[in-house]
Amino acid sequence: MGGGVLRWLGVAILCSLGLPLFAQRPMPAPVEPLTPPSPLATLTEPLVPPSDKPKEEKKPDDKPKEEKPKDDKKPDDKPKEEKPKEEKKVELPKEKKWYEKIGFRGYTQVRSNETIWQEMGSAEATLVGDRAAGPNQNFSIRRARIILSGDVSENLFVYLQPDFSITPPGSGDATFFVQLRDWYGDVYLTTDKIHRLRVGLSKVPFGWENMQSSSNRLAFDRTDAINSPVSRNERDFGVFYYWTPERHQQLFKRLIDDGLKGSGNYGIFGLGVYNGQGGAFLEQNDNMHVVARFTYPFELPSGQIFEASMQGYTGKFSVQSAPIRPLGVGPSTRPLNTIETGGREGLIDERIGWTAVWYPQPFGLQAEWNIGRGPALNDQQTAVVVRRLDGGYIQAMYKIDTSRNGTFIPFVQWAHYNGGYRSERNAPFVNINEWHFGCEWQINKSLEFTMQYTHTDRTNTNPIDRAGERSYRQFVGGLLRFQLQMNY
Repeated sequence: MGGGVLRWLGVAILCSLGLPLFAQRPMPAPVEPLTPPSPLATLTEPLVPPSDKPKEEKKPDDKPKEEKPKDDKKPDDKPKEEKPKEEKKVELPKEKKWYEKIGFRGYTQVRSNETIWQEMGSAEATLVGDRAAGPNQNFSIRRARIILSGDVSENLFVYLQPDFSITPPGSGDATFFVQLRDWYGDVYLTTDKIHRLRVGLSKVPFGWENMQSSSNRLAFDRTDAINSPVSRNERDFGVFYYWTPERHQQLFKRLIDDGLKGSGNYGIFGLGVYNGQGGAFLEQNDNMHVVARFTYPFELPSGQIFEASMQGYTGKFSVQSAPIRPLGVGPSTRPLNTIETGGREGLIDERIGWTAVWYPQPFGLQAEWNIGRGPALNDQQTAVVVRRLDGGYIQAMYKIDTSRNGTFIPFVQWAHYNGGYRSERNAPFVNINEWHFGCEWQINKSLEFTMQYTHTDRTNTNPIDRAGERSYRQFVGGLLRFQLQMNY
């Protein structure tokens, strides 16, 4: 009895509290703190207004209502995806600034050259391709290159390459000067890049190994016979036309990407005019050199790639001089027909050469030879005259790919040159016979280590101005050479 009274008394209290609260809907929050604790909580359920119950009961009913609009919105979302927003994203690359299209790469070559033996009475060790090979030398940085390149538009490709390890002539004991190696633009005459003009400071298209990057070459230095007509630096200021069909564009690229030591894309046919003095020297006469080259790489049914080339150039070269004592006797003098002795107009300089390359797949052969005539010091060492020349090289190699230890390419090379060295002061007439034995170890894409032994009988091209001492004697000896190349 008492329990029933209390129950109904609770109902009456809740009703008296609940009715005014429901009437004041803007303030629902106070209802919860005034709700009595269980067991009377169950008594409030019948007193909840019916308008609130549907809100709780409609929660499960709202789910399908939420899904329906999702389904209804799907067709509405498709046109949103097709709206111009995505089209703008596709057009964004076209709006890139020219400097955002430039790629950045480079490499560094650290070397050590040791003369391990020298014939009694021979001249000091010297290599035109590496001034750090000789007495009183240890470690050196042969090349420190940074390359910026890229297509800045559909019609223009730019290529910029400075070298940070130059020792210019006359610098004494100073080194690591910065000097331009390449600074040119390829102007595409057609959108398929078949026809282009290369304008600026770039390599002269003569000699396959001259066009091959030093980062890809197996032997430490380019051979004297092929490099002497375009040294120093294989480059010059000029304008060159290159014709490269599309299928050969892909083949030239593949020869590099597959690690086959390609020379790069210098066209199937090339024709150009250039100053002729060399990229690191000022022009000295009004004469222009003309060069032409034809090469044809092709793939055999077996997959083996072979390339054959023919090239030639002609012009006049002005020779710089240095004081010497002819044949080591008499007073100090400069040879005649040089810039300093009134020979600024220059002397005939022309060559023709041939190239054959059997790419290392895995066995490879590489050979070049050239003949011609050009400036050279006479036998009396009193004047620079036009003399005949010839020389070249042949190289064999074998590419060994391993799964864990990188790639090994052992090689052997024989090189010969008999003629004038026009880029050296006084254009000394040289006789060079060399054997190179070495192996390149491509540890990974970033590191390469090469070891090479050189047995040489070559003319020392350094002028000597001392009484009783003759310039341009032969150096006969052996050098052990090491190089670590870092690619980035």
